[in-house]
Amino acid sequence: GGMGLISGRKAFQRPMKEGVEILHAIQDVYLNKEVTIA
Repeated sequence: GGMGLISGRKAFQRPMKEGVEILHAIQDVYLNKEVTIA
């Protein structure tokens, strides 16, 4: 929830390409945690 919004805003304040890469990295970590928990 909130953490994702904050991360997204920080990413969009940077150059678009770098921001997208950061978002993908965050999503990868999040998805990996989801898989591990499951």
